[in-house]
Amino acid sequence: MELTKVAFGGGCHWCTEAVFQSLKGVEKVEQGFVASIDENSSFSEAVIVHFQVEDITLKTLIEVHLLTHKSTSNHSMRKKYRSAIYSFSDSQNKEATALLDNFQEQFNKKIITQVYPFSAFKASEEAFQNYYLKNPAKPFCKQFINPKLEVIKKKFSNYASL
Repeated sequence: MELTKVAFGGGCHWCTEAVFQSLKGVEKVEQGFVASIDENSSFSEAVIVHFQVEDITLKTLIEVHLLTHKSTSNHSMRKKYRSAIYSFSDSQNKEATALLDNFQEQFNKKIITQVYPFSAFKASEEAFQNYYLKNPAKPFCKQFINPKLEVIKKKFSNYASL
């Protein structure tokens, strides 16, 4: 089985981590801060997703990403909470860019998600790792993470593991 990785920035990394941890085929999710080569090593909240390409495709991961955060809206904290896909190779960068273009027709507004080449990663503090798995009853999790997991259960039920 081939294990590969891609990184996603989709608002709060606690939410993004929980979304990808809920998918079959995802072996590991590293939560923290990712920098891009094109962004002068500016870090934003993100996760690195390690997945089995035989079990879940990059296309599915990107679709999950787009449908579980505000991929079409800007806000004042967008630099810290960037909507992004961080690629680990030129071929992954090209594939992700093409997939974003293909998904655009499913949205009424322009997708603001950008594809960047991955540069660096800094893990979150241990206390914040696996945040949802440790704290599912916290108000933050109920208000912000549970609705995203409902999208997984409804739209991606064949991949849902939680």
